[in-house]
Amino acid sequence: MLSYILRRLLWTLPTLLAISVVVFVIINLPPGDFVTSLIAYRRQQGLQVGEDEIAQYRAAYGLDRPLIVQYGYWISNMVFRGDLGISFEYTRPVTTLIAERLPATILLAVSALLFTWALAFPIGVYAAVRQYSIGDHLATGIGFLGLATPNFLLALVLMYLGFRWFGYVPAGLCSPEFCDAAWNLGKVIDLLRHLWLPVVVVGTAGMAGLIRILRANLLDELRKPYVVAARARGVPERRLVVRYPLRVAMNPFISTVGWVLPGLFAGDIVVGQILGLPTIGPLLLNALRQQDMYLAGSLIMVISVLTVIGTLVSDLLLAWTDPRVRLGVMGGAP
Repeated sequence: MLSYILRRLLWTLPTLLAISVVVFVIINLPPGDFVTSLIAYRRQQGLQVGEDEIAQYRAAYGLDRPLIVQYGYWISNMVFRGDLGISFEYTRPVTTLIAERLPATILLAVSALLFTWALAFPIGVYAAVRQYSIGDHLATGIGFLGLATPNFLLALVLMYLGFRWFGYVPAGLCSPEFCDAAWNLGKVIDLLRHLWLPVVVVGTAGMAGLIRILRANLLDELRKPYVVAARARGVPERRLVVRYPLRVAMNPFISTVGWVLPGLFAGDIVVGQILGLPTIGPLLLNALRQQDMYLAGSLIMVISVLTVIGTLVSDLLLAWTDPRVRLGVMGGAP
């Protein structure tokens, strides 16, 4: 296990370096830059912008330097100083913008994850143990429907139903009168009135996939010879399912740990934009649209780092909980 961990850590550094290069290149691929967008906006407002002023803008934002110099400045500050740069559009440190939106992003991501696990686990187990029953067919149908329905469409439908049934559109995470108020019971209740919609939308997509995976894995384990032998020895069915096959079928849930870290940071970008959520996802989308290089690049790099770390943690947890994975790792399997 130690050699496996060391190999994974050694591969992490070149992986992140390659990701940083790809991120920087992709962000600079569209024609123009932030100054181009800024000048176009000012001209739409009827303001005249001369070439000298454009040159001053480019010098002020550091966009007059070669791309390789811009990349070196960005990545060196990030690695050696922990400085993610200054946002062009907001003229504020990227770390400050992240800190303002991180609590709401974490709250939404954790709530959606708990909602997903709380429903996917019992439904997946029931669908496997009661194969071809009415409940199994119902769970299968809901699973396929959840996989086929885009999150943004589900969000729009639930917003309509929320307005139709409750008389308000549950967009954002607070009502205007509570957004700047101190925390009290009324603000908590208002938060819960708004939180259910993004939790259901984000959680439903992950829940549908996990139900299908858990059902398929558990059905595969229930047909293994060791389960048949244990059942023949008279082991009670509930104990048999929980003690052996279910432990192996839980691997998909452990694998989702790798999604938790980037999900905690970014959340669902499209859903956040539609519902007007004060999370990091819409901030990233707006930075990409405005070609805010330091803000967009830094957010994507943080998400990439968390994804690599989350994947490593998932692999280690799988190796710890599943003897088959552990023996494969110790035997030198990749």
